Amino acid sequence: MSSLLIRGYEVVIGLETHVQLSTQSKIFSGASTQFGAAPNTQACAVDLALPGTLPVMNKGAVERAIEFGLSVGSHIAERSIFARKNYFYPDLPKGYQISQYETPVVQGGTVEFLVGDTLHKVNLTRAHLEEDAGKSLHEDYAGQTGIDLNRAGTPLLEIVTEPDMRSSVEAAEYAKTLHALVVWLGICDGNMQEGSFRCDANVSVRKPGAPYGTRREIKNLNSFKFLQQAIDCEIQWQIDLIEDGGTVHQATALFNPNGNGGRGETRAMRSKEEAHDYRYFPDPDLPPLVIAADWIERVRAEMPELPRAMAERFQREHGLPEYDALAVTQSKAHAAYFEAATAACKSPKLVANWMMGELARRLNAEGLEIESSPVAAAVLAQLISRIGDGTISNNGAKQVLELLWGAGQLREPPKSIDSSYVDKAIDDLGLKQLSDTGELDRLLDEVLASNAKSVEEYRAGKDKAFNALVGQAMKATKGKANPAQVTDLLKKKLG
Repeated sequence: MSSLLIRGYEVVIGLETHVQLSTQSKIFSGASTQFGAAPNTQACAVDLALPGTLPVMNKGAVERAIEFGLSVGSHIAERSIFARKNYFYPDLPKGYQISQYETPVVQGGTVEFLVGDTLHKVNLTRAHLEEDAGKSLHEDYAGQTGIDLNRAGTPLLEIVTEPDMRSSVEAAEYAKTLHALVVWLGICDGNMQEGSFRCDANVSVRKPGAPYGTRREIKNLNSFKFLQQAIDCEIQWQIDLIEDGGTVHQATALFNPNGNGGRGETRAMRSKEEAHDYRYFPDPDLPPLVIAADWIERVRAEMPELPRAMAERFQREHGLPEYDALAVTQSKAHAAYFEAATAACKSPKLVANWMMGELARRLNAEGLEIESSPVAAAVLAQLISRIGDGTISNNGAKQVLELLWGAGQLREPPKSIDSSYVDKAIDDLGLKQLSDTGELDRLLDEVLASNAKSVEEYRAGKDKAFNALVGQAMKATKGKANPAQVTDLLKKKLG
């Protein structure tokens, strides 16, 4: 657990993440979960809580919860209970939410991730199944609020951490890792704009060694950027309040990224409810959820290779450092790109370097995911092969990548260009390195003859003179010679 003091205070953070499960129907009804339908067209009688309707558990939602629990080393409860969480809100048609309270389906577990080069581990308290509420619509209603119940009953897995995080950066990296994991497993589409993955952050501050401070919960953060900004704003607000002699009161807050002159601010929405305020009790319409051991094993057998296991395999099979292996397995798309490029050029370390370097830089600059890269894995592999066989230098390869990237971007949507473009791009840019040994030998003899003073200085023990000779040689070859080859030949000629 990291320790980071801000103005003399230690920050304590825990996250609750609502993951919308990728089932085609809702958790207790057969209504569709498809996003974007006209308001109230996907809310059936069960979702609307009409008299005489009864909930029926969605098996697919349970299996997705089991899959998540297995991926993070949790205990899967053999018997878990659904409860009614009672509260009134316009978009909650039943007047209660079906959730899990005392006995959740997933218990414990850990999530590991890197912050810089440092490995962090966050312990999970639980992950429980529940139904989503509807949605209140405040825009385009002439000052009124509309209610859309399409989302009511959509299956959620709420993942709750221990208060293990000590900075907003750590919280954001945890959330990114969790997001990548649920998308990797295929249990969630991860679309944060559509609300498929949203976080609540519990934040408090304390002096080192003191008991935990009073926490405030920032609700419905649907981007990693806003998550980090909201936590930072809340930290500063709490410290300012305490330093001014005030007291932090437990509350639910919202984050306004445009508040406080554009610097962002958190604003209390209501006092924080305690568990007893919700009057939890077991739902009489749903029997206990019983999960047999053979069901768990069937789910385990159908799971994909997990990111951590794949990273360890890449370390073992390709000799990648841990950092590189984790970087190229940050998503399924990254792992597929790495494996395709490595199979084509047999240079795993160079592939990882280019993915983490030039490729990542260009993707980030244009807001693209790796699956939308204009330069496909086969093209990058061809470029790396041309570095390996001495056709082009590393710096020359960067120029070629720039040309290839532009060619790929001419297509709508961006599609990968053919690997045959690599050699053509090298020729068009005139970057092909001098490979004629006889011609290179002749040019180096001319360089030595015209730089007799540097030759004498080198033989007298001045190493800098050798660098000058290399520079003159590269100039004579117009930068087309392989620097390593030039260095070797010059050393042989100079004895």
